Amino acid sequence: MEQRPDIYYFNPTCEYAVANETTSWQPNRLLQKMEEDLGILPLFFTQPHDVVLIRKMPGNNFLQKMENQGIPLPRFVLLQEALKNKLNGEKLNRLLPWGWSPAMHKLLGPLKENCSSGFLQSPVARWEHVHREFYSKRFALTILQNLLPLLPGEKTMSLQMLPEVVTSQTEIENLIERWGKLMVKAPWSSSGRGLQPITKTPVVPKVWEKLMGIVNEQGYAIAEPLLDKVLDMALQFELKQGKISYVGRSIFLTDQKGQYQGNFLNSMPENILPETKQMAEELPDMLVSHLKKILGESPLPQHYEGHFGVDTLIYRDTDGKLRANPCLEINLRQNMGLLSLQVEKLIAPGTKGMFKTFYRKGTSFSSFVNEMEKLYPPKQESGKMANGFFPLTEATNDAKFGAYIIAERDPKQPKR
Repeated sequence: MEQRPDIYYFNPTCEYAVANETTSWQPNRLLQKMEEDLGILPLFFTQPHDVVLIRKMPGNNFLQKMENQGIPLPRFVLLQEALKNKLNGEKLNRLLPWGWSPAMHKLLGPLKENCSSGFLQSPVARWEHVHREFYSKRFALTILQNLLPLLPGEKTMSLQMLPEVVTSQTEIENLIERWGKLMVKAPWSSSGRGLQPITKTPVVPKVWEKLMGIVNEQGYAIAEPLLDKVLDMALQFELKQGKISYVGRSIFLTDQKGQYQGNFLNSMPENILPETKQMAEELPDMLVSHLKKILGESPLPQHYEGHFGVDTLIYRDTDGKLRANPCLEINLRQNMGLLSLQVEKLIAPGTKGMFKTFYRKGTSFSSFVNEMEKLYPPKQESGKMANGFFPLTEATNDAKFGAYIIAERDPKQPKR
């Protein structure tokens, strides 16, 4: 019996589309370019019979190079052609965009009639207004409030440090008095965008303008104490037919503004202290069963199906003691951490590395790749990445964005 393909599409701007909630929402030009340049990334979730819808077809040389790196490829189909001819009426299994939104339901709508009954009966087959709240940071805050009482108080944040929903300048000023430094977040945003730290007082008018802009646009903001971050970690889950299963742990890197930089592969930061490493190893055992229980008892399983990540944070409190925020936010979509767990399978045993994304104003991904391949020549062992630089998206001259791996053999590991 022929297997029906799953249909993948890369739309990492889905949270903004959810916030807007119109079916006509479009990302700005730069974000559209990001979605185009990185459009093949869902291939790491696919089987060979699956389809990835893309806006720009990758060249044969690049695809051959990917296969030589041990990466099995799905079918790539141009988005507009697929929508116009409904993939020639082919029987499909599920639609699996990076994330759902009203705009994504409208875009992929023409393909729904050919999908399996299993997909059409799932909670993500249509958009309902109630779905919007599950994508917000307020939902994550509700889960955090229910989670903290179940966890050891000496290892997690205190209830006094719980984030708060704010709708006015006065409320933010009161929290500055209580906590000193704050991080204020837009309820719907991703990859570290929509963040505004407050580290100095008095707060300058430009910052107030940005904060009130978030409140006016999205209805409220989330304010939390600015923590002395030590390590970012995400716990990855899948929700299917009402059941939540744990997929794995990903450790990632953000810059000073909190924006996503990359994921560690088979490794942790080099300068990590033993006590931090121990806490990072212990966190999944401490959190996973409680997260599954609380999320399972929430309304989420009735309204969502698919992958999601729970971001957690290890930080130092004012006494220098390590603690964890066990549910910083919930990303109700495929995500780079989940992708890095798949990419990890492509690197050789005894090799560690980083999965990273590229954007540098004024520099093409092509010139970056040329520079990096000279500095870090790629080497493979038994069809797996063992050392050096490996681009994962096509390095054309007009590509502004890219994704890549830098692999390095662990000197403690013998060569095989």
